[in-house]
Order: sequence, then C-alpha cells, then structure tokens
Amino acid sequence: MASGAIRRFQDRVLGPSRIGIPSSTSEIWLLGVCYKISESESSEEADSGLVLAAFRQDFSSLILMTYRRGFEPIGDTTYTSDVNWGCMLRSSQMLFAQAFLFQRLGRSWRKKESEPPEEEYLEILELFCDSESSAFSIHNLILAGESYGLAAGSWVGPYAVCRSWESLARQKREETDVKHHSCSMAVHIVSGSEDGERGGAPILCIEDVSKSCLEYSEGKSEWTPILLLVPLVLGLEKVNPRYIPSLIATFTFPQSLGILGGKPGASTYIVGVQEDKGFYLDPHDVQQVVTVNKETQDVDTSSYHCNTLRYVPLESLDPSLALGFYCRDKDDFDDFCIRATKLAGDSKGAPLFTVTQSHRTSDCGIAETSTMTSTEFSGEEHEDEWQLL
Repeated sequence: MASGAIRRFQDRVLGPSRIGIPSSTSEIWLLGVCYKISESESSEEADSGLVLAAFRQDFSSLILMTYRRGFEPIGDTTYTSDVNWGCMLRSSQMLFAQAFLFQRLGRSWRKKESEPPEEEYLEILELFCDSESSAFSIHNLILAGESYGLAAGSWVGPYAVCRSWESLARQKREETDVKHHSCSMAVHIVSGSEDGERGGAPILCIEDVSKSCLEYSEGKSEWTPILLLVPLVLGLEKVNPRYIPSLIATFTFPQSLGILGGKPGASTYIVGVQEDKGFYLDPHDVQQVVTVNKETQDVDTSSYHCNTLRYVPLESLDPSLALGFYCRDKDDFDDFCIRATKLAGDSKGAPLFTVTQSHRTSDCGIAETSTMTSTEFSGEEHEDEWQLL
C-alpha cells in the first residue's frame, strides 16, 4: 500500500489529521519542558515567535521511527516490511530512543542541520536499525516478545510491548558485562500485579525499583539510570474524562517520556500537550530502510525526524495506553516519586498509579501495600495517611 493510501486509512482510524498548534496563547508542555506563549500577541509578538521557534526545534529534534520497507526478513518469516502492523513497535522504539537521547546527550540537545551529527547520536540510531545486529530492532523486539504475543504481521497492545521491552533489555544485559551493556539503563514495569490483570491503579513500589537497579548492575550499584513503563487501561471504549487532567500533568514531570497510545490498530507516540490536545509523532509513514552507524558521518538521518506538528484530542484516545518516565539517578527518582504522589493525591479518587515504599504482609498472611503521601516524602509523618489497597 502506498504511503498516501496508508495516511488516508490512518486518518479514518485516528480521525482527520489536525496539523499545527491548537492555541496561540496556551502554554505547551513537551516531555517536561514548558513553552509559554504570550497572551498578549500584539505587545509580545517577537517573544512569542521565539518561543514557538524553540518549541518547533525541540519537537523536530525528537527521534521518529516509522514503517520501513526493504529490511532483512524477520526471523524465519518473509516479512521485509512492517507496513500496516508495526506501528505499536515503532511507537515504543521512539520512547526508548528518546530515553537514550536524554541520557547520553541531555534534554537540552537539539539537532543542528549545519553541523556533522554527534557520534553518540548516530550510536543511538544504530541501536534501532532494522537488522538483527541492532540491539533494539523490531527483529529482536519481536523475538524477545514471543511469549507476550509479538509476531511479525500481528498488531499488539501497550502492555504486551512493555513486557517485551523488559524481556529484551534483560536479554541484552545478560549477553554482555555491565560496562558494555547496549541497554544503558534498567527497565521496570509498574503494574498492579505480576500479570497486569488485577483491577485498580498500578502500584510503583520503591523497593521493587531498587531491586531492578541492583539486578541491572549485577549487585555493583544500589542505583542506576532507570526507565519506568506504566501500562494502563483508563476506560472502556475511550479514555474516561476523569483521567485526562492527570495525563496532561504527567507531561510537566522532568522525567516524562510521553505516552504510547492512539486507537486500536493505529498507535502513535504522544510527546506533548496543549490544553486537552496531545502532540504526537506518527509512525505510519512508509520509508525505505536506512543503515546508520557512527562511522558514516555523512548519512542522511532526516527520515528519523519530523517537522510536521500533529495533534489529537486526548479524550479520543484508546483507553489502553502506556506512560514512560526516565530517571537519571536516585535524586531524580525521588523527585519523580514526590510528583507522582502529589498527582495521585490531586486526582479526586482516580489516580493513574500510586507510589508505595514497600510491600508488607499482614499477620494473617495477606499482602498489603502502604501508599506514601507527598507529606511523608517531605519528611512529615501522619499516622492516618497510610492507605491499604
């Protein structure tokens, strides 16, 4: 199917493409960075122009992954393209690539068209090239996620793809020693239970996160950079409106890596918000495979970036989605927990997820979870602020 035909098909699924910036006065949040647009366009038009230009440069510096054609067959199949079925895998690659970009080059990094690309930047892209030799290719992701239903030619949901990334990161860690990990951070899934099927908000247990870091470092360090993935189901046919304020608020977190979400069969990577609209990177364009490595400084990487601003009403999203957060160190993680705890407390009884220090067992052998409040994180203790879930 031609790229234009695919675009028309996806427009029918996602709704007509909405391009540009929804509001000329409301602030924009893009993965933890705020762009404040002046409410007085007439008096501060120049400043507003600079802010919008900075936002556009930030957006276009984010890494884009799309359908590709012409790559080597996936496993024992004959698939040499992921057109029409790989959008969730591509969306998840974008989230992971963004985490590596923030870790290695920093959140303030911007792509400069007039200068040769940084070696670290090319190394990140190489990790996601469409070949079994690239650590985080869709070839290897599908192989790692077979037990979660991943298969060439089949579409999967956010929960399965999050677990598949956890499995792939573990495999890559076991293949090499700590100093040569292709995955330079621990990966932790925040879930209500091991199988993700228990009702209620998922629970971020700080002790479990600490164990993930210790396991990643093979016991050499108590804390490491960590990527948190939070699969969620926030309604039946579409996102329940009561969750939308909290979804918007997550983009104000410095640790934000956005949302894997969209419509059934049409995943996107949502990277920013303005009011109740979500800016997204769209994996549905079809592009020829590109080989990238740090030795090829003159390689054209334009197909890994997008200059077109697209947005979607958050209320129209499928309720099955996943949040991502990157914490560079223990202090950053503690800051994230404080923000997440406050967000849960402000959610009017509809938290996206909750935070707990540890799991404990009651006298009758029933597992209990103690949920921490923002007051407890700040050092003040109140006996009645523990909540049993």
